[in-house]
Amino acid sequence: MIPLSLDQIATIVGGTLNEAADPHTVVNGTVEFDSRKVTPGGLFLCIPGARVDGHDFAAAAIADGAVAVIATRPVEVPAIMVQPLGKVDSRATALENDENGCTAAILQALAKLARYVVKTLIDEESLTVVGITGSSGKTTTKDLVTQVLSTAGAVVSPPGSFNNELGFPWTALRADRSTRFLVLEMSARGIGHIHDLTEIVAPTIGVVLNVGHAHLGEFGSQEAIAQAKGELVEALPAAAYGGIAILNADDDRVSQMSQRTKARVITFGTRPSADFTAVDIRMDRLSRASYTLSALGHEYPVQLAVSGEHNVLNSLAALIVAHACDIPLQQAITALSQATIVSGRRMDVKELSNSTIVINDSYNANPDSMRAAIAALSNMARTSTEMKRESWAILGLMGELGKESISQHVALAKTLADCGIDHVLTVGSNPEMNSLCDAAHEMGVSAVSIDNKEDAAAYLSEHYHPGDVILVKASQAVGLWTIADTIISAANGAAE
Repeated sequence: MIPLSLDQIATIVGGTLNEAADPHTVVNGTVEFDSRKVTPGGLFLCIPGARVDGHDFAAAAIADGAVAVIATRPVEVPAIMVQPLGKVDSRATALENDENGCTAAILQALAKLARYVVKTLIDEESLTVVGITGSSGKTTTKDLVTQVLSTAGAVVSPPGSFNNELGFPWTALRADRSTRFLVLEMSARGIGHIHDLTEIVAPTIGVVLNVGHAHLGEFGSQEAIAQAKGELVEALPAAAYGGIAILNADDDRVSQMSQRTKARVITFGTRPSADFTAVDIRMDRLSRASYTLSALGHEYPVQLAVSGEHNVLNSLAALIVAHACDIPLQQAITALSQATIVSGRRMDVKELSNSTIVINDSYNANPDSMRAAIAALSNMARTSTEMKRESWAILGLMGELGKESISQHVALAKTLADCGIDHVLTVGSNPEMNSLCDAAHEMGVSAVSIDNKEDAAAYLSEHYHPGDVILVKASQAVGLWTIADTIISAANGAAE
């Protein structure tokens, strides 16, 4: 964050200083909501959460180096006090169980501070802001964009998936006068959420990756999802003021968003009509793609270090962002060839000492990312030349699909059959996983239903053969990564 005095911050957020606060004290550290991560000179947010109340940690934050806190109830340390907002519209997860509007008041103050800091940096012409949204692939694309842009200057981007009304402004406040690029993820669980984020920080460059089935339960339809994702391009500046909308030409719902923006539109995809087109796509033994990029009247060879054919589209988006930021295309391609997925448990491919390949893609799951991961599993098992590899899909619940939950799980059976997956373990004693197991059986896939992840890990450990390829995937709440950890730890232990 740029240095600001407590008096300045109080004015920006509409708060008042308590008696313990010196108005001339300068905040020149980070803004944190976790007291364990406070830095010297920083500012601590006293968020009253569902399990703990940040006000109870105000003194500890000051002891650890924070110069002040933002609070909604009296504390005995230097504080910027903001008024609770009363009952608010609980439209997003960070506002749940916030009957008095205390959390909302802290988040509103955080948003105002982020808006001020980023606007200051933009006005000083030292910062370019990139926003990324889509039903799937946001975090991976953010990782790729970050690594490519870092060849031209300092980049701030969120760790993992900090993409809601807490993580979004928190990330923005990491930017300071040394930051050249701010890369932000933008998520939504309903109409208006992305619009609200753009009111905090409005990107100049906006990327829409796809419109899929993630959060279908909240939205009700893909048309509603498209409406929400398009709020990003609606908020972009006009082309004359540098606004650029980067749209997936392979997704009709995304390409139609060109009609909703005044920004310059650049498209990507595998269709010949795209501005940046991937042709002659080839996959290696670890499902890493290489392709020929056709763009700007030239052709360029591209080799990716990340696994999964779906990352071809993500990589194209990253290259266009680099181009929009005036980075030479060959420089961007070279950086992309070395870029990895930094955020954990997303297509994390490990080849173990016993030749087994484990694909840990257990951070999250929706129907689109499930199909992409299953395709990558199939490719890795089939392209091996040195040994026979059988494929194992260890699958858990996909959350937030609403009334279509069972049908979307059942539909995965056809993907498993079409991809020739040898073994399927469905983990969880719920209607969705039971229905998937039954449907897979009916399509001739060897499928076993197991109630819990501990028993699934034990079954897999007993039945897989060294050299097999194992995919572990489910929504984050299932915690299925423990199965991947078990297989990896056992193989590493046997090798020692």
